[in-house]
Amino acid sequence: MTPTLLHSGRRRDQARDDLITEWALAARDGDAAAFERFVRATRLDVWRFVAHLSGDLHGADDLTQETYLRALTALRGYAARSCARTWLLAIARRTVADRFRTAAARPRVADTADWQVAAERAQPRGLPGFEEGVALLDLLRTLDAPRREAFVLTQLAGLPYADAADVAGCPVGTVRSRVARARERVTALLVEADRAA
Repeated sequence: MTPTLLHSGRRRDQARDDLITEWALAARDGDAAAFERFVRATRLDVWRFVAHLSGDLHGADDLTQETYLRALTALRGYAARSCARTWLLAIARRTVADRFRTAAARPRVADTADWQVAAERAQPRGLPGFEEGVALLDLLRTLDAPRREAFVLTQLAGLPYADAADVAGCPVGTVRSRVARARERVTALLVEADRAA
């Protein structure tokens, strides 16, 4: 990619983030239409992030909704110290973490002897992109949680490394390292799968 195209892409992403932040600030000040634009502009990023972070495609809609409910409550305190998309993805991360904590504390009961097989049979099949999504989730599950989070934030949600570092609560260099190692692992697994096929 030429430097000019790379810089124009960054400017476009920065302009989008600036606009999203403007909508969040307007929503904070009571503009309901701005909040609606904010949600529309960020919903896919939030959904992708929570789906990959949680590994639960079916629960991603609920996690996304919970994220926006929390964001609406927290919006009064939003001071635009980071772009609104970064702020929102940090809320999404906490939402997923809270869901894991709640699930871990809840006792598990199954009516069937092999509940996992029953759950797998209940999954939809034949949907466009379903198999690829499952394959991607399988690849991402092989990564440790910090690498998976860094990869999803930067490669799937499209956050700049600095914003991903803010969401993950670590230095930018750590995010870069985690993404590089995640790419190496995913690439190695894809090469192995091609050889096996």
